Amino acid sequence: MLTDMKTDDVLITCDGLVKIFKTEDIEVMALQGLDMEIKRGELMSVIGKSGSGKSTLMNIIGGLEKPSAGKIVVAGKNLSDMTEKEMVNYRKNTVGFVWQKSERNLFKYLTALENIEAAMNFTGKSSKEKRTKALELLEMVGMSHKKDSYPTRMSGGEQQRIAIAVALANDPQILLADEPTGAVDTKTSNHIQDLFRRLNKELGITIIIVTHDMKLAAKVDRVVMISDGKISTEKIMKAKYRENIDSLTDEELYENAHEEYSVLDKAGRVQLNDEMLDAAGIDTNKVKITVEDGKVIITAENS
Repeated sequence: MLTDMKTDDVLITCDGLVKIFKTEDIEVMALQGLDMEIKRGELMSVIGKSGSGKSTLMNIIGGLEKPSAGKIVVAGKNLSDMTEKEMVNYRKNTVGFVWQKSERNLFKYLTALENIEAAMNFTGKSSKEKRTKALELLEMVGMSHKKDSYPTRMSGGEQQRIAIAVALANDPQILLADEPTGAVDTKTSNHIQDLFRRLNKELGITIIIVTHDMKLAAKVDRVVMISDGKISTEKIMKAKYRENIDSLTDEELYENAHEEYSVLDKAGRVQLNDEMLDAAGIDTNKVKITVEDGKVIITAENS
């Protein structure tokens, strides 16, 4: 939540982000004044329906797109003010990407070891330094035994582990993962979930996961729900569950581990999702708002 963070803890600030995609016939507003802060070392997921704006947000954080309005500040630098050369350096050194499709992560004609080394080609490291770093990363993701294997000789889960190692090759501050478990089975998904949590804890790296996988979302410290280009709700993992996450059942993770909050924007507006509206029996765009005993009560116009 915005008010819970000290300025020194904040790595990413999204301030009124707007993103409009234009074609000859139509304009689509993917983000509609989105506000968000992300702490250093945070492990979080971004969820939402198709077209909600979550992938657009990830692309903006990753420096692949610039907002149409508003600004995004990462580590004290406004990405909108960067030159193209600065943006290239930002993508190479500040952000690591893990995509759902392996062909976006790995060169199929290179071995696992060579793929990781290739990510360091323009860092100034010697061949020996690159080899040492690549071997360390393979060990970190539990894939040393596949160092000489080509992607086509690996399972989907193995490819994703190598992709994570590639994304970490240049010691980024931020790891962005787009549907990282979307093409693997449940068992492999659990392994990848555990790997993200371990890397977050051991490296202190900020990890942002865009996902439809609710099992993956349930294992992170903070879940941000995007609806119609703005944040509607957030779920924050309770401290007592965070310390014992490996011992929790799926039911405990889904039902009890997180506290859900609706998010007020800078104008004091709050977005109610479809589930809330249905539960309250609200099917109109006009509501009554009253304050009773320190509580804000929203009711349908005809209530």
